[in-house]
Amino acid sequence: MKAEGLDFNDIVETIYNLPLEYKEELRNLLDHNISDARRSQIAEHYKAAQNEERNGKLKFSSSVEQLKKRA
Repeated sequence: MKAEGLDFNDIVETIYNLPLEYKEELRNLLDHNISDARRSQIAEHYKAAQNEERNGKLKFSSSVEQLKKRA
């Protein structure tokens, strides 16, 4: 995998060679970035579900058998 001209393995190797405090800061940055990305993904799914409901495409059921068929 390439990221802006850098090979993923090169990035990993560079990170492994960083001082501990830099690694911890990178971890914190990645944790926040991943959380933000996940929140955005959840918001997108929520909006898509709202649109499906408005358009009558979203079906609700409490039947376990029906839910198993759709999975």
